[in-house]
Amino acid sequence: MNTAAPARARVLAQARFETGTLLRNGEQLLVAVVLPAMALVGLALSHSPSLGPGRRIDLAVPGVLALAVISTAFTGQAISTAFDRRYGVLRLLGVSPLGRHGLLMAKALAVLTIELLQAIAISLIGLALGWHPQWTGLLAVTLLTLVGTWAFVALALLLAGSLRAEGVLALANLIWIALLGLGGVIVPRTQMPSGLSHVAALLPSGALGDGLREAFIHGRLAGIPLLVLVVWCAVATTVASRTFRWSD
Repeated sequence: MNTAAPARARVLAQARFETGTLLRNGEQLLVAVVLPAMALVGLALSHSPSLGPGRRIDLAVPGVLALAVISTAFTGQAISTAFDRRYGVLRLLGVSPLGRHGLLMAKALAVLTIELLQAIAISLIGLALGWHPQWTGLLAVTLLTLVGTWAFVALALLLAGSLRAEGVLALANLIWIALLGLGGVIVPRTQMPSGLSHVAALLPSGALGDGLREAFIHGRLAGIPLLVLVVWCAVATTVASRTFRWSD
């Protein structure tokens, strides 16, 4: 008689599958790795847009790292989850020995794995371009990245669990573009018009960008950006848990 594998093995196997799927998907790979890397090189070699006082590369790398988190935790997860729901994959996995909680854990591990690969690639490019981070801020960077990932995954599930897959595909990419330009990610809020700056401060994108810049440039944890991310985590998780549909 066949028995199910232990829960840990099931989750790790699904996490490997999810990671492989993301890496093999050309569109996802473009958004997750290629575009952030291109953005970093472009920012480092140009003089526009203004990133504010300080070494340009030191300001650019944290913003690009924040963009990478948004690309994987929000855009990538929203699109992949929406199409999994459309084709009945979520429903089937939810009633399998993996279970719904195991599936969510596997997705979280896959996202963190991709983010780690992104961080290594972007950091190596940044160091090659002369980036000099404050390594004493790594603990703050880790905390902000984990909380930011949670917030954006919750927002991704909120989107993917309530709209049709085609709508999620269009909206997730539009939101990514909007956050790139106006969300305080690449361009620090200090370089934005005052009205937009105040709005960006309340967005998870602006909070993550501000927090990572504070950690890498000054080596300390920024309390207000962390608080903003925690609030987004709580709200998005609560709403997503109540509205998410496992099948169309």
